[in-house]
Amino acid sequence: MPANQTRSRTRERSNVLNRAEFVSLNQPLKSSSAEARGAARRPSQRLQQSQNQQGANAQHESPENNKEKKELPEEDCMQLNPSFKGIAMNSLLAIDICMSKRLGVCAHSTSSWGSVRSMVKLLALTGHGIPWIFGTIVCLTRSNTLVGQEVLVNLLLALLLDVMTVAGMQKLVKRKGPWEMAPSFLDYLAMDIYSFPAAHASRAVMVSKFLLAHLVLAVPLRILLVLWAVLVGMSRVLLGRHHLTDVGCGFALGFLHYSLVEMVWLSSNTCQTLISIGTFNWSPLY
Repeated sequence: MPANQTRSRTRERSNVLNRAEFVSLNQPLKSSSAEARGAARRPSQRLQQSQNQQGANAQHESPENNKEKKELPEEDCMQLNPSFKGIAMNSLLAIDICMSKRLGVCAHSTSSWGSVRSMVKLLALTGHGIPWIFGTIVCLTRSNTLVGQEVLVNLLLALLLDVMTVAGMQKLVKRKGPWEMAPSFLDYLAMDIYSFPAAHASRAVMVSKFLLAHLVLAVPLRILLVLWAVLVGMSRVLLGRHHLTDVGCGFALGFLHYSLVEMVWLSSNTCQTLISIGTFNWSPLY
């Protein structure tokens, strides 16, 4: 046995590969190759894991995203993809506001036409509802003819209809004028606070149409009456109280009020009944 051990030791010593400088060559390269393979596989594994996580997140989030897309209001969708009608309406409104501001030359005393502001305000006052209502009541109390009382009662009802209709529409729309101005005391009394539609324009057209139909006037007076209605409506634009579209809709509304009053025209007997109730005079009617 000792002889065999000594022989093996001598063989190992005689083997060149067993020297210290060649020891690294005899060691297997499994660890280094495994590390290299692991380093090469790690990015692919990370990519696969990230893709799997993204797919899982997409599966979890897709129902929520679909719900959010379904819950989006239609108004937001229309803003992102507006229709031709919406673009046309917005363009017309922008033109209306721009032109109305440029025409407001009497909006302030420092404006370009500020020197004639008082005259324009006086012209606009002639189309106010409060003077017309009180003036009609005064004329009704002093009228002695049945025909005159019939016309005045119907005119008074037309004025009240105009005031209530315009005030209701202004409360619904709540459009402000082109210039920021506080309403006057008479405007609060007549409930003429907002801009759309123009109450002065509606009243002027209704009154002028009513007087032209029920009064015998000469041609110059008829022309002046029509011109007065147009100037009253334009005076509100010059003062910066209304837009051009407000005045246009006011003119159309005035024609509508006149047509309604003509359709439900009160007879002389009905007017006398209303007058007797208003004056607390229960004498026998004519």
